[in-house]
Amino acid sequence: MIASRLHPEQPIVSVGAVVIDGDRVLLVKRGQPPLKGQWSLPGGAVETGETLQAAVAREVLEEIGVTIEVGPIVDVFDRIQLDETGRVRYHFVLIDFVCRPIAGHLRAESDVTDVIVADPAQLESYRLTTKTLEVIHKAVTNKAFT
Repeated sequence: MIASRLHPEQPIVSVGAVVIDGDRVLLVKRGQPPLKGQWSLPGGAVETGETLQAAVAREVLEEIGVTIEVGPIVDVFDRIQLDETGRVRYHFVLIDFVCRPIAGHLRAESDVTDVIVADPAQLESYRLTTKTLEVIHKAVTNKAFT
């Protein structure tokens, strides 16, 4: 069981996937807080006993129905949100990997409401966080799967 995400006692280790399909990247619209209704990368919390790579593969399969090849780590960072009193509302330690799809049919499942394949050069309309844009840029320029 994963610790409470709202007002956690400690940071929650989470993974994300920059899934590069040809010259495009997969984005999901989050169906749950903290980014509910926003476009982001697929991913979620690591479960006890699960490796980071297994977690990112599981999360992508659960959220968008695609099996991936997990590549190298793109970035590691904190996502901390405070409430109006200054108390930590959310604290995630995120490890993002560059990945590529190898099987499956793209569809929104689990805790996402939509999924798209987007041109990395035209992401402004998706209102991604600055950090998400940075991670996508790093993954696209990494050339890990060329």
